[in-house]
Amino acid sequence: MTLETDAAPMVAADPQPRPLSARERFERIYRILRDRICLLDYAPGSHLSEEELAQEFEISRTPVRRVLARLESEGLVQSVHGVGTIVTDVDIEELQQVYHLRLELALLVGKLSPIPRTAEDLDRIRALITRCDSDILNPDQRAFLRLNMDFFYELTAMTGNQPLREISERLYFQVARVVLKMMPQLGLVEEFTAFRREMEEVLAAAEIGDWESIGHIRRAHISMSFRRMMRHVGEATASDSAK
Repeated sequence: MTLETDAAPMVAADPQPRPLSARERFERIYRILRDRICLLDYAPGSHLSEEELAQEFEISRTPVRRVLARLESEGLVQSVHGVGTIVTDVDIEELQQVYHLRLELALLVGKLSPIPRTAEDLDRIRALITRCDSDILNPDQRAFLRLNMDFFYELTAMTGNQPLREISERLYFQVARVVLKMMPQLGLVEEFTAFRREMEEVLAAAEIGDWESIGHIRRAHISMSFRRMMRHVGEATASDSAK
């Protein structure tokens, strides 16, 4: 017999997943907690326990403190002496300032190191539109915000300017939970419809490589979203004053 016929067939071993680095673990926990805050799993006023979070993620309290410190620097939580870390609420005046800055930054997406989209990139946006069409049949607030988040990441990927991406992301997550909180007043189907229109317009511009138009489209829809929210805030204030 030859060596080949005697030898047992070799089976490739399944590659073991690479252990996460300390930095990757930090980012993972940070994003999980940020999502929970924005999805109102941690409502404003909730207390975040370092000990409980350390147990959940099976880490020491030191990296948990670092994550909470980053969330505090972004205005999502606040450290209160003698109480601990509390999830913050959003002040209307602060909200207005954040939206005004987001309006100006939106225009820069198509100007600062724009990154051409591949066919695969465009297909992901088309998939989000399809997902929107499915979600609107049985509208759900969390599904809307998840969809909105996924589209936001597609938008930020269109610029190679890292500081712009970081600032845009920070501001986006400061206001994302406000949209979810106000959804009953805004009207879920109406928000899905407006959002689908934005995705379609961005896709059409990306298909022809018109990056500056994407910035203007984004700015227009941020502005309209803000106006819708402020209209309902004004109506609520007037209603409370009349009581």
